[in-house]
Amino acid sequence: MPTALLYSLLLQILIVGYTPGPANVYALAMSLRYGRKRSLFMWFGLLIGFTLAVSLMAFMAYGLGVAFAKYMLYLKYLGAAYILYLSYKTWKSKNGLDEDSGDCSLLSGMLVQLTNVKMLLFDLTIFSTFVLPYSHRLTDLFQVAAWLLLAGPGANLVWLLAGSYLRRFFIGYQRQVAVICACALALCAVYVALV
Repeated sequence: MPTALLYSLLLQILIVGYTPGPANVYALAMSLRYGRKRSLFMWFGLLIGFTLAVSLMAFMAYGLGVAFAKYMLYLKYLGAAYILYLSYKTWKSKNGLDEDSGDCSLLSGMLVQLTNVKMLLFDLTIFSTFVLPYSHRLTDLFQVAAWLLLAGPGANLVWLLAGSYLRRFFIGYQRQVAVICACALALCAVYVALV
């Protein structure tokens, strides 16, 4: 990738990565519900899931170019279904902290990222726009993938920390916040399925 395109790449990372999406809303919802300490463990799942997903996309882009894009349709519906499940779990959550925080686990964070079609399509777009026209080396794909950590886990962490900061203000409105987060997740699922 030419160095002159770095500013465009960073701008896209800021715009796409930090706007509301399934993983960002999920990180916010978990930190509002469970607090920073418990949600950070889930964030490590988001980090691992994103790293696995972006690595898989880099290998696929390297091996197949962008020809595998037609298979994203199937993952899109799987991701939308999982986001709807998360929306339901958030909607049904009770006030107060649950001892069983299965929805705020390392595995749940990984699954959110591995089925996050917004980020998978974003990764594919970045690779096909900023790397493949200029280079077909796997190392170049992974250098750009390292920048994408700012868009995925970096943005998720910002949303998580914002939620943990705002938690003290919303603690008396847990049910309303859960409903709003559930609706936001449901809207993300509809958007993923329709786009």
